[in-house]
Amino acid sequence: MADDAKHIVSSFEQDLAKLRDMIAVMGGLVETQFADAARALLSGDGDLATIVVEQDVKVDAEERAIEQFAIRLLALRQPVANDLRQIVSSIKITTDLERVGDYAANMAKRSLVLNQSKHSYPLAGIAQMARLVQENLKSTIDAVGEADITKAVAVWRADQMVDELYNTIFRELITYMMEDARNISACTHLLFVAKNLERIGDHATNIAELVYYAATGENLPELRPKGDYSASFIAPSGD
Repeated sequence: MADDAKHIVSSFEQDLAKLRDMIAVMGGLVETQFADAARALLSGDGDLATIVVEQDVKVDAEERAIEQFAIRLLALRQPVANDLRQIVSSIKITTDLERVGDYAANMAKRSLVLNQSKHSYPLAGIAQMARLVQENLKSTIDAVGEADITKAVAVWRADQMVDELYNTIFRELITYMMEDARNISACTHLLFVAKNLERIGDHATNIAELVYYAATGENLPELRPKGDYSASFIAPSGD
């Protein structure tokens, strides 16, 4: 290989490494944002919730920077095969990460409202769901950085457990609302929180699927299992 060609290949590899590093930074921000949102909700920490909401601006800026860099690579390098899959998947992954940040911010906003009201609903189920989603999110972000399809498949399979927890919490919250009308306001916000957690789990799974595709050129073999009717009953905005 001529020296010029080696230089071009080496330069492109450096660009791909930079793209991976940028995604890792954004993934770390989003992972922290979600962890803080869950902690603010469960502890009633209004100051932390406010920080989570403010952090969303930084996550959005990271998404724009990655998208611009990836588009520049597509235009200048004209990659093919595996390199093309990596860049296109990176753009899609950052979109999923940005949505996770939106849902985390929405959780934080709702926790601020919940802090102003009294409710008797136990948060143990939501805490369990948040822990599982946080584990899946961490694993899928690690899978991106390591191009680890084993971790990606594990996250993909774990999504069913998230859905099952959501369905259980959904039914419990509806029961609380039916038993006492005074619970309706707080339980409605908790329904949105639970749905936010379920959607974050879905986005983590989307990222896992993209990792698998980028590494293998193939899609995962079947649609992942989903929950029952309650999963589509309520669909909050990430705003």
